Parts: sequence; structure tokens; C-alpha cells
Amino acid sequence: MRSGAFEPGQALQLGQQPSRAQAITFENRWVRLSGPVLELKLGQSGPVGFGLTAGLSEDGYKPGDSSFLAGMSERKSGLWLGARAQAATGWAHFSAQWSGDASGHSEGQRFTLSVEHRFTLGELGISPRLSPLWSDGKTHQYSYGVPAAEATAQRPAYSPGAGVDIEVGLRLNYRIAPKPVLFADLGVRSLGSAVRNSPLVDRRSVPEVRLGYLHRF
Repeated sequence: MRSGAFEPGQALQLGQQPSRAQAITFENRWVRLSGPVLELKLGQSGPVGFGLTAGLSEDGYKPGDSSFLAGMSERKSGLWLGARAQAATGWAHFSAQWSGDASGHSEGQRFTLSVEHRFTLGELGISPRLSPLWSDGKTHQYSYGVPAAEATAQRPAYSPGAGVDIEVGLRLNYRIAPKPVLFADLGVRSLGSAVRNSPLVDRRSVPEVRLGYLHRF
């Protein structure tokens, strides 16, 4: 399945304009590919499915991305490896995913829980979701911290700890034929205090919008 996606810029003061990207989504009995995340399915134990995940982060930046970042060292995007469990009940779909920074840039960890409920109105599918995302202090320090050696009068030193962001979203699917589907995925991530208190961050939340087309083979 192929989809087109639209994603606004990062929370950092990078002066970015919203970017457009193409994403590939594919799933069969053994693997699931969704954008930058690949999952190798391990099988089921009752109603719970398990998998191993590999994903590329997109949160790196360079000093040249903004005058505000001048004098800071580059923060590189990384490879995150982990595991995922999911279960579907008659009421909702639940998932939990842990991942660690295998690239060694931050040496951090992340853990995400998600609950999603889907209902239909004719050919229209409506799926609201709630997803807390926990990141440890190492993850936050790498992306949002300011070491003393990189601090300035306008950019004070900052050493964040672990924290939780909360994402609320709504996915709409409209089946226009047996196989093709149009979708819109709308969401907003409320940044936890560890992130929003960083001098590198100029907002309290990050909107997310993805519009696309899926074809099921």
C-alpha cells in the first residue's frame, strides 16, 4: 500500500516550514512497514501479537538550521530497535512498544502505549486514539538539553529528566471501492514539561496531519 503524508515541522526553534513526504505502508503475515518503522512479526499468544521493531528517528538537527542553534553540536537522527505487543478486543485495539537508541547517539529509551477504538458509519471508518509516550532523561538531554559548554545568555543551560508526552488523534478512512481507501489522520501531541521547558522549544504542543491514499492488494 502506498500513501502520501503531510507532517508539520518539529517543536524546535528551527524556523522550519511544514514539510511534505511520501510514506510507504505494507503489511503481510511476516512484516509490517509503516513509514520509517519496520516490524518483524513473531506470532501470536492468544489474542496478543508480538513483534520486533526497527525505526529511524527524524528529530536530528544541525547548528545551521537556525541562528538560535549557533554554537551547538549536531544532534543526529538515529536507529531505534525494540519490541511491540498488540491486542484487539471487541472494544478497542491496544498496543505497547519499547525501543532503545541502537545508534548510540543518545543511548536513550522510549515506551509508548496506545488505545484506539474504531467504529463505522457506512463506508466511513472513524478511529479516535490516545497515546502516552514516555522518554527517559538521556533521550531528552540529547535532543532538548543544553550543556553548559553550549549555553549562552539567550540559551541557558538545561538538563531535562524523563517525561511523558500525550498524543490525541483521530483517523478517518473512506472506502471508495473494495480495495482503494482515502484517509486523513489528525492529531496533536501535548509536550511534557521536560520538553516544553527547554530553551530550544517554543511551543506546548505539536499538530500532526497526514492525508493519503491506500490500496489493499
